[in-house]
Amino acid sequence: MQIQPLSAQDKAAVGAMQAETLALLKTLCRIPAPSHHEERRASFVRQWLEEAGAQGAYIDEAKNVIYEMKGESDRLCVVMAHTDTVFPDLEPMEVREDGDLLMCPGVGDDTANLAALLTLVRHLIQTGFRPKKSYLFVANACEEGLGNLKGSRAVMDAYGDRVDAFWSLDGTLSGVCTRAVGSARYRITARTCGGHSYAAFGNKNAIHALAELIGALYRQPVPHSPSGESRTTYNVGTISGGTSVNTIAQQAEMLYEYRSDSPGCLSVMEKQLREILDAQDHENVQWDVQCVGLRPCGQEQPPQGQKALVQSALDAIERATGERTIETSGSTDCNIPLSRGVRSVCFGVYEGGGAHTREEWIRMSSLKAGMEAALMLLYALDVLPDSKLLL
Repeated sequence: MQIQPLSAQDKAAVGAMQAETLALLKTLCRIPAPSHHEERRASFVRQWLEEAGAQGAYIDEAKNVIYEMKGESDRLCVVMAHTDTVFPDLEPMEVREDGDLLMCPGVGDDTANLAALLTLVRHLIQTGFRPKKSYLFVANACEEGLGNLKGSRAVMDAYGDRVDAFWSLDGTLSGVCTRAVGSARYRITARTCGGHSYAAFGNKNAIHALAELIGALYRQPVPHSPSGESRTTYNVGTISGGTSVNTIAQQAEMLYEYRSDSPGCLSVMEKQLREILDAQDHENVQWDVQCVGLRPCGQEQPPQGQKALVQSALDAIERATGERTIETSGSTDCNIPLSRGVRSVCFGVYEGGGAHTREEWIRMSSLKAGMEAALMLLYALDVLPDSKLLL
């Protein structure tokens, strides 16, 4: 097993880091960071890292905060946690405590993991850790929603030929995400001549046209991969349009997505969308289809060395918590490296719930085990066999 237990010194340090992480977490929660608007949080993180001794930390054009810890080898282990949250608020949000619970929108996803990453980096610097491989620590932007994984893409575009392993600190301790769920997201708009609901009765209604399209989409078959292990879904998430109750709508639009962890199934869903759109009324309706989000899934075959990385992540959590967790599929920053054949895993350092709601919470005491698991995996990454040498 790659994972080695922490030394007594490291275990004691994690206890102290837990309190530091909580204090930092409360500060970070009060710095708003909607996707595409992470400037204030990125600036704080860069300054914090600089004060922690992370010489050369910088902010790139994608608003990622990047610090490279040089090792003996030029091969990179990327370790990241995203700075953005799903909430649009640009004003500080309230942080509340209730016993062992810490509550705030975005407190877990992904602010707790970001705070833990920062204190772990400082621990490595303060203890004089000298890695064999190089580490790229990243507080990345635009993971959520229509952020479209911009930060992760920028890192892989800039460093991809050096990356040996990729770990995104995201989510909780309840599972290790090992398969990437890809997605395509579209804004589909219907436009018609419209008119008065009585005087122009019979004219095509954009809302009706959109409803017909939605009905056709919800009658489409869901594809399956040859292995039968994939899962494919679709959803209409929002609809809007029209003017008033006595107006035949001239315009209506919706946001539609489909998802799958199989590239073949994603291709089938794209083909079906085009066929369904082609079958709609084009004589009386003008259709506008705009792709607003595209997330790749992983390749059909796992990357070289993926099994060793996954095993290390599962073992680290088991050593820290005493419980064996499970492998899951999800849409995370790991989608980008997995789509490019780079071994990747994703898990977080806390127990909590209510992600993507304003009732989000974490269990503060869970950070100790989570940070122990994270530190064990950080050490294991340094001795993990080079993926290019594995078959």
